[in-house]
Amino acid sequence: MQPIIRVEELGKSYRIGERQGPPRSLRELFSERVSFRSRSERRARAAQAASSTELWALRDINFDVQAGDVVGIVGRNGSGKSTLLKILSRISEPTCGRFQLRGRIASLLEVGTGFHPELTGRENIYLNGAILGMRREEIARDFDEIVSFAEVERFVDTPVKHYSSGMYMRLAFSVASQLESEILFVDEVLAVGDAAFQKKCMARMRAAAHAGRTVLFVSHNMAAVTALCDKAIALQQGALIYSGDVDGAVGLYDVPAGPDMVEWNGSAGDEDVQVVRTWARSLAADGTMHTAAAIEIGVELDVLQPIEQFILSFWLLSSYDYELAYCRYDDNDNSKPPLIPPGRMVKRWIIPADTLGAGTYTVRWALGLHMIKHIINGPEGSLTFTLQNTQGVGRRFVSPQGRGFVSLLRPNWEVR
Repeated sequence: MQPIIRVEELGKSYRIGERQGPPRSLRELFSERVSFRSRSERRARAAQAASSTELWALRDINFDVQAGDVVGIVGRNGSGKSTLLKILSRISEPTCGRFQLRGRIASLLEVGTGFHPELTGRENIYLNGAILGMRREEIARDFDEIVSFAEVERFVDTPVKHYSSGMYMRLAFSVASQLESEILFVDEVLAVGDAAFQKKCMARMRAAAHAGRTVLFVSHNMAAVTALCDKAIALQQGALIYSGDVDGAVGLYDVPAGPDMVEWNGSAGDEDVQVVRTWARSLAADGTMHTAAAIEIGVELDVLQPIEQFILSFWLLSSYDYELAYCRYDDNDNSKPPLIPPGRMVKRWIIPADTLGAGTYTVRWALGLHMIKHIINGPEGSLTFTLQNTQGVGRRFVSPQGRGFVSLLRPNWEVR
C-alpha cells in the first residue's frame, strides 16, 4: 500500500550570521550597494559571510505515514518539529531531500495564521477557508458549525483584532478542522485555550482519525499525544531518533527534571539487561504533582541479549517504607512470559488521578529472571516524589502494621 505521506532524506539548513535570501525591496538593494562600496567594507562583508555558521534544523529525515494513521511528533524545543510541519505544509522549502503527499491537506501551525485583524470573524472565516482551499459553498454550508464550535457567536461580526488569543485559536482551529481534507497538520493547538475547549479539540481530532483522516500532531503534552496518537516519531537536534509506537517515543522524550518530574539516569543491571533511565512525572495540564493529577511511572532499559522469564516490576512505598502496591508490566497476562528480544524497551504505568493522597512516595524497582536470578532488587533507579493536597484533606488510611498513616485508594492502574 502506498503511504499517504512519504519523507525521504529531508533536510533544512540555515546560515547563522547571514541574512537569508535577496534584499526585499529596491530601497534595501540601493542601501546595500551604497554601504558596501568601499574595499574595506567589502572585505568585512566577506569575512562575515565566511564566519557565518550553517545550522541544520532538519537532517536526513525519513519516514512513511499510512492513510488513517494519527502520528505524534515529539521532541524538545529546537528539535525541528515545527520546521518539519512547515515544510510538509509547503510553507518552507527544504534544503535537500523530498516528500510526497497524497491528498488534500489542512494545516493549523500558528494561532490565527491567515487572519486579517481588521476583518470581522465572519469575513476571516471565508478568507481563511479560501486560503485552506475550501470552496465558498463549503464555507457557507459549514459556517454555523464553525462559529458554534469556536464559541464566538456573539462576536462573529466584530473585527478579530479585538479577540483574545483564545478566541483567535478557537476560530482558527474550527476553520482548519472543518476542511474535508485527507491530511491534517496540527502544531501545539492545545497550548492555548481553557480545559473545556482542549477537550473539544481532542474530541474533534479523534473524530477525524476515526473518519480515516491522517493526522500529524506536534505537542509537548505527552498525555495528549498518548491519548490521541497510535504512532509517534521523536526528533532530537534535527535528527529522527525514533519512529514507532507511542510508548517508545514518549519514553525517549527528553524533558528536564523539575517540580513536575523526578528522574534517574545512569546504568544499572548486568550482562542481560541495563536500566538507563527511570522517572515519575505528573500528567496534569499545569505539570505540577498533586493529588488530583495522574502520575506516570516509567522505565527505559536496554535488553542486551534474548531473555526468557523476564520480570519487570516495582514497589510503591509510603514515606514509612510501607509497601502500598506491587506492579508488574505483564500483570494482565497469565501466560508464560514471552521471549524478550534485544533492543530498547520502554514501559510506563499510569496511576489515575485521585488514587494517591498527599504525601511522599518511593518507587523501588525489581527486575530479574523468574526463579533464576535478581538483576535489580535494591536502590538502583529508585525515585522519590511528593504529592501536594489539592482536594481538601483527602482520604487517609491507617496501615495494618500500625506504622503511621498511608494514603492509597485501591488503584485501577493502566500499564502501557
